[in-house]
Amino acid sequence: MLKTDREIRLRGSRVLLVGLRGLGAEVAKNLILAGVKGLTMLDHELVTEESCRAQFLIPVSNQGQNRAQASLERAQYLNPMVEVKADTDRVETKPDEFFLQFEAVCLTGCSRDLMVRVDQLCVRNNIKVFCGDVFGYHGYMFSDLGQDHNYVEEKPKVVKPKTESNDGPEAKKTKIDPNETTMIKKTACFCSLKLALEVDWTNEKAKSSLKHTPVDYFLLHVLLKFRTDKGRDPHPESFEADAMLLRQIRDDVLEAMGLSSELLPHDFVSYCFSEMAPVCAVVGGVLGQEVVKALSQRDAPHKNFFFFDGMKGSGVVDYFGPK
Repeated sequence: MLKTDREIRLRGSRVLLVGLRGLGAEVAKNLILAGVKGLTMLDHELVTEESCRAQFLIPVSNQGQNRAQASLERAQYLNPMVEVKADTDRVETKPDEFFLQFEAVCLTGCSRDLMVRVDQLCVRNNIKVFCGDVFGYHGYMFSDLGQDHNYVEEKPKVVKPKTESNDGPEAKKTKIDPNETTMIKKTACFCSLKLALEVDWTNEKAKSSLKHTPVDYFLLHVLLKFRTDKGRDPHPESFEADAMLLRQIRDDVLEAMGLSSELLPHDFVSYCFSEMAPVCAVVGGVLGQEVVKALSQRDAPHKNFFFFDGMKGSGVVDYFGPK
């Protein structure tokens, strides 16, 4: 059987996945089952009891082992045709050249500074970049496919009427044939993660879009600042102290943006601790699908944020940066 261009591109692609917690496991599963050429799973952390709760690739008996290494056997079993590797280094220690061997890089559980650095490096070298995280009931995905991402979209074929038709005005109208489709070539332009996170909310244009901006966008800023300051994510065992710090960070971050702290209600801290397995499944499904679409250059991509709020049970796509 002849392979399509989509299959050839996908099966010739190597992907780097950073972070093997619950979300990382979902993304790994989806990419391996989709049939990429190779997947490198990079994580320097060790398996803990908490990390096993939403991470189905790690056997419960493997606590204390490296997370990437402990995920390798089950990940490889999903599809023997995909070359799956485990890398136990810290991603921060990797030189620029390391990232250039991949067609796509997917970052989970990383600091803001690292994500911005890798995004800028990869886009300069025509490498697709994806970021994602799950915080309790909340999750997000970001994609940067560069200034000129080419893809094709399948559309129903429009049948034009024959010019010599004399059957009246109805016969002269264009019609859509549901049994035939045509492939339309399109190009999308993405903004960088740095630009997407540095929106000037004092700008009149930004102010006008504020009511359409998901609250989770601002929650993401707070949680990334917490990660930068503490070197970790909020933890249930230190809920009281972490909740107090999160509220303080909320006030500081929103004030610096020129926005009211009321954008994030006082009880937001109750819903952003740990990873929820169902949220990992939703965000990981979207993230994996977006990587596959970008690599195969088929179908319109999300541009550029996807937010999921498990309390509302719905996903939201939003747009930031230059169009």
